[in-house]
Amino acid sequence: MKNLILLLLIVPLAFTSCNIGPEPINYGSDACHYCSMTIVDKQHAAEFVTQRGKAFKFDSIECMMNSVKDTDSTEIALFLANGFDTPGKLIDGTKATYLISKNIPSPMGEFLSAFENREAAGLVQSEQNGALFSWQDLKERFEIQ
Repeated sequence: MKNLILLLLIVPLAFTSCNIGPEPINYGSDACHYCSMTIVDKQHAAEFVTQRGKAFKFDSIECMMNSVKDTDSTEIALFLANGFDTPGKLIDGTKATYLISKNIPSPMGEFLSAFENREAAGLVQSEQNGALFSWQDLKERFEIQ
């Protein structure tokens, strides 16, 4: 009987403990996993989530990319970035279009911003100059396999 009760308690826990999904960023209190700065910028923050459901938060996309260099990328289930034009909203980093523009500072000085679609990125690029990058381009720029 004790085994049955124990089993009934453990089984639901097993199904909920590895939830793979974004974790909200607590702006002003969460610290960047890479550089330890407090995350305050809602346009440039980023996050990755491992296959086991652990979220790592970053104050900038460049901190996330630098952290990925030190991580087995096959262990990462989700790459997320805040949309520049949708502050505070995490978007799929692998499908985003990235803009590097000297006219848009980011927390760690790479001038790197993410957009959910290429059209929005192109509109900001036409106003702020810079170059557009895909996820693959960005990985190459940061020398990530």
